[in-house]
Amino acid sequence: MKASRFLFTALFLSLALFLAACGGSDDASGEGTGDSEEPVQVKVGLNGSGVPIWEYIQEEAAKEGIEIELVEFADYVRPNMALADGDIDLNAFQTVSYFDQFIKDHDLDLEPIGTTLIAPMGIYSDEYEEVSEIPDGAKIAVPNEATNMGRALLLLEKAELIELPDDFDGNGSLEEIEGNPKNLQFETVVAAQTPRVLPDVAASIINNGVAVEAGFTPVDDAIYLEGDTATPYINIIAARADETDRAAYQKIVEIYQTEEVAEHIREVYNDSLIPTYVELEEIGW
Repeated sequence: MKASRFLFTALFLSLALFLAACGGSDDASGEGTGDSEEPVQVKVGLNGSGVPIWEYIQEEAAKEGIEIELVEFADYVRPNMALADGDIDLNAFQTVSYFDQFIKDHDLDLEPIGTTLIAPMGIYSDEYEEVSEIPDGAKIAVPNEATNMGRALLLLEKAELIELPDDFDGNGSLEEIEGNPKNLQFETVVAAQTPRVLPDVAASIINNGVAVEAGFTPVDDAIYLEGDTATPYINIIAARADETDRAAYQKIVEIYQTEEVAEHIREVYNDSLIPTYVELEEIGW
């Protein structure tokens, strides 16, 4: 009798363990997408300008059982450090060019998990409507920070105003210019001042956010604008390297990369941002 009772107890415990293993929530591990009763919690770090996009994604993710908490940062350093420290789960605020350099400089084990958009840099002018109209010897204003200047030089090359070396890495100075057929003169200014110097120059290279703050609509007002082929400047969603495959994170990327979100971005930002969904291989990952 005791043996039968012991056998019954052992079988009952084995069955209970099996059912627990099959039915256990993956909320803690982050491997699920929130299909269990308890939703998956995901903290996403942002720099203020992306909040309207992520509020929309927040609503869509909730339908999938994923609760997104938006965490705003006032600078471009803390979001990556907070991600590395585990204070947030994802961040979405930076270009792949900035990201690559930042994780190299700070030795961080982070990786992109999806692409989002391009905030296109543009060439603006009070005097000319086409880059081809810019005359020989004209003065062009460019941002003086290394990464912004490198991006501006690449834009000027794309507009066929200058030539750069084949191995130009997107960071540099005016000394990198190899060809200048119009003998253009360049004035370096702080990025935030590039709209203010427009009356004094033939054209000014202005970052997207700075242009919008100055009252420009890039798609209408720029005489030349970056396109979605400017791969170093595609923005990304990043995660810790050992968590990139988590199902909830991949679901968030999937939600972001829908036509509905793309249309929301175009509408809210008046076409000043370009939704850009490409494979990670295309941005060097």
